Amino acid sequence: MTILCVRFQLPPTDEAALPELLGLLEEFTPVVEALPPDGALADLRGAERYFGRTAVELASVIRVRALARYGVDCVIGAGPGPTLARMALRDARPGVTCAVSPDSAAEFLAGKPVGALPGVGPATARTLCAYGLDTLGRVAGAPPATLQRLLGARAGRELHEKANGVDRGRVVPNAVSRSLATERPFDRDELDPGRHRRALLSAAEEIGARLRAVDKVCRVLTLTVRYADRSATTRTRTLPEPTAHTPALTRAAYGMYEALGLQRARVRAVVLRAEALGPAEEAPHQLTFDPVDERVRRIEEVADRARARFGPRAVIPGALAA
Repeated sequence: MTILCVRFQLPPTDEAALPELLGLLEEFTPVVEALPPDGALADLRGAERYFGRTAVELASVIRVRALARYGVDCVIGAGPGPTLARMALRDARPGVTCAVSPDSAAEFLAGKPVGALPGVGPATARTLCAYGLDTLGRVAGAPPATLQRLLGARAGRELHEKANGVDRGRVVPNAVSRSLATERPFDRDELDPGRHRRALLSAAEEIGARLRAVDKVCRVLTLTVRYADRSATTRTRTLPEPTAHTPALTRAAYGMYEALGLQRARVRAVVLRAEALGPAEEAPHQLTFDPVDERVRRIEEVADRARARFGPRAVIPGALAA
């Protein structure tokens, strides 16, 4: 087991802590792949040789340091490759690392539903289940040629290998994700456009606060509206300038929503995603000489300090909408 999949148990509004926690993993290995909002993959092959400890032993050290330094517990899965480490994570719990060895991989996978394998989407799972291949054990026992006829040559070959515990994936070092997203589900399917807009306002405020917390701005905003029949509509808008300013994000979200022209749509949830992130200090800012805009920006700074000190509920939702 040389790959760890770590999920830090962060509060929903504390994604800004992820870069520091990634730094903790980088004390053991430079091969760390961020899995925002709260996870990471770490390749410990070099660390095992250097420290003379197994990956599972190093996982215990990582857990203790995360608790001691940041007060954050974590759940860890270990495996010979990224796919098996991700699946092991699902069976792990705080304080106990779930480890899957190469010898036990096929047995570990055998009873799991085919849809549990990362990369197998709903459509692929339905196709396989229609032919009785509803578990990874049955997929592993199926002839590769059969899987290739159902899914295509490459997809069928890769699925057969993964179901048999052959994990050829690798950890790709990266920075924290270039996107941030937040979802606002409704308690029941919602028809009222006013409630839709209030949900968008709340989502835009959260996105803006999270961007400012990590000194980032976004250039692209994406809105996804999910409906009662499980369908969804997605719209993307490039902003006039990169920003983390809540009113600018709110205007863009409202504009995309209004462009959909929804007529008594039963909405189940709205999702707002900020993309194409970049450093705030490198972003151009068009001066408006608008005293109202400058006042709102100063209020944002005060609100961000209040959130940092007293938590996200310190600021009343909608307070920055003016």
